[in-house]
Amino acid sequence: MSTQKFKLTLAAKPTDNKISYPNKIMLVGSCFSENMGAKFQHHLFDTNENGHGILFNPVSVQNAIIDYIDNKQYTMEDLFLLNEVWNSWHHHSRFSGITSQQALDKINTSINNAHDFLKKTNHLIITLGSAWLYTLNQNAPSQQGLIVANNHKAPAQWFAKKLMNVAELTANLKSLVDRLKKFNPLLNIIFTISPVRHLREGLVENNRSKAVLIQAVHEIVGSETNIDYFPAYEYVIDDLRDYRFYAEDLVHPNYAATNYVWEKFVETYMSNETQNMMKQIAELQLAKQHKPFFAGSSEHQKFIQSCVEKTAALINQYPYLSLHELLPFFKEQIAK
Repeated sequence: MSTQKFKLTLAAKPTDNKISYPNKIMLVGSCFSENMGAKFQHHLFDTNENGHGILFNPVSVQNAIIDYIDNKQYTMEDLFLLNEVWNSWHHHSRFSGITSQQALDKINTSINNAHDFLKKTNHLIITLGSAWLYTLNQNAPSQQGLIVANNHKAPAQWFAKKLMNVAELTANLKSLVDRLKKFNPLLNIIFTISPVRHLREGLVENNRSKAVLIQAVHEIVGSETNIDYFPAYEYVIDDLRDYRFYAEDLVHPNYAATNYVWEKFVETYMSNETQNMMKQIAELQLAKQHKPFFAGSSEHQKFIQSCVEKTAALINQYPYLSLHELLPFFKEQIAK
């Protein structure tokens, strides 16, 4: 008697292009990249994340990365004042400021850091969210024709909307990859498509957008070296394939879905040794969050002492790990 299958499972495909702890990892793109970035940070990888803030469309992602390559320094001419706040059309609103200098300081400091980091980055993870572009039109007070990364709550009539086509996006990505390889010849690039639904455009329009992104990315992956595609989108849409894996808004993958995708990413890109190190670090991170009822008890003191010994052993074996803040934290918990 045959067993009925009720779901498809997309198996992870381990790659030779491994990510390990001595590596530097840069993440650029949508809010899903920030979810993945949080996982990297929790496991104490050396990361630089979204130096322009959350970016959804490929043109804004490309502009941001070119800013890092060129180490562009923004000036007053690059900002605009709206609702008593200074903003940049190329940045998320977390880079805005009450004064223009506040905004410029945040923007330029972030670009400086990203420029220095990208020079030495081993793996760049680019997550694309939507192929829909929003451009300032004739109703906008300035910079007409500019593709924006964020609307900064500006009036809707300031913007025109258009969907990129595959040929246009493929050419943009090819140009970006060429620039990146010249800037950092040792760089490995991983493209992902965000499983976040962009319902502002509508379900049909969201699927058209994802189709453009997927086709263009695969055109690049198939024609370039040191470039991978990680199927985050397919893991959520085709493998999990259930609204219970989305938050209440039915737009963003929830904690369980993000964990599932992260586990598949680890299976794909981390060696057994790296996975073992990650497990030990996660245990120490969990221990750090532990709130004892009786901190002075002998049982808790034994637990803290074991944390000190495990942390010291990891530092001794892997001195490049960012564990030096954990060691004094645990030592401070030892009763005098």
